[in-house]
Amino acid sequence: MTWRDTLPEVRGKLLLNEPLGPYTWFRVGGAADALFIPADAEDLANFLKALDPAVPVTVLGVGSNVIVRDGGVEGVVIRLAGRPWAQITTEGDTITTGAGALDSMVAKASAKAGIGGLEFYAGIPGTIGGALTMNAGCYGSETKDVLVSAWGLTRSGERVDYALADFGYTYRHSVVPENEIIWVEAVYRGTPADPETVTAKINEISSRRETTQPIREKTGGSTFKNPEGHSSWKLVDEAGWRGRLHVVNGGGAMFSDLHSNFMINPGEATAADIEGLGEVVRADVKAKTGVQLDWEIKRIGRKG
Repeated sequence: MTWRDTLPEVRGKLLLNEPLGPYTWFRVGGAADALFIPADAEDLANFLKALDPAVPVTVLGVGSNVIVRDGGVEGVVIRLAGRPWAQITTEGDTITTGAGALDSMVAKASAKAGIGGLEFYAGIPGTIGGALTMNAGCYGSETKDVLVSAWGLTRSGERVDYALADFGYTYRHSVVPENEIIWVEAVYRGTPADPETVTAKINEISSRRETTQPIREKTGGSTFKNPEGHSSWKLVDEAGWRGRLHVVNGGGAMFSDLHSNFMINPGEATAADIEGLGEVVRADVKAKTGVQLDWEIKRIGRKG
C-alpha cells in the first residue's frame, strides 16, 4: 500500500497520474502523482489535515508562468480552479478576491467599481495566488503597491493570516517559502477613480501586451527577471537568441521574435527543450556579458 491508496475523501476532483501539460500554457510536462482540485476552502483544509505529512504538495494556478518537467510532479498537485476560488467583491476602495481569480479579471472588477491602482493586473497572465507568491507586477507597478492582506492554509490545513508587511516583498520575491502557504483570499486597496479612466488604462495595457508579447503562442510569460541595471530581453537579443530554435529531445523551443524574453513552444517542444534553452541562454549571456540571468518562470517536477 502507498500514500495514494490512503488519500482522503474529497468533494472536489482527485485524479491519479493526471497529465499536467494541458493545464499549462506551454502545454508540456509529465503527470502529477495526484491532482486535487478542491471544491472550496473547507474541502482543501480537510484534505490537507488528513493527508500524510510526508507527501509533497505543489500548488499550480493557471500554469501561465511554469514549466512542468517531463518526469512529472511528485506527490499532490493542488489546482485552485472554478467559481468558488474566483469570487471578487468590492466595497469602497477595497477589493476582496479569491486566490484562483485571474489577475485580469481583478483589474476589470476594479474598473467597474471605480477603483484605480490595479490596472497593471490586466497585463499579468496568472492568478492572484501566483501574484501573492511572487509579488507580480508590470509597467511600473507591483502587488506590494496595492495589497492589504491575505489569508491561506498551511500544509497541515490550518488558517494563517498575513498583513502586507509579513510578505517581505522585494522584486518578484516574497519571504514566504513557495508552497508553504496555499493562498485562499486577498484584500487590495486602490484609490477612488473614474471607471472610464480606469477602463481606458486597462485597454491601453491590454493593447500594448497584444502588440509586444506572443500571447497567442504556447508561452510562459517573462522567462528571466530583469537584472539590476539591465533588461533581460535586450541581453537575450544581443546574445543572438531571438527566434533561434534549440532542441534537446523534442521539437525544440525558442525565444519569440516578438519579445526576446518570452520563450515559446512553436510546436512539439518538450519541457527539456524549453528549460534546456533557458539554461543555455543563461550560460551564454553570462559568458558574453558577465551578467547573471535568474529565472522568473517556475520549474517544477522531475526531469524525464
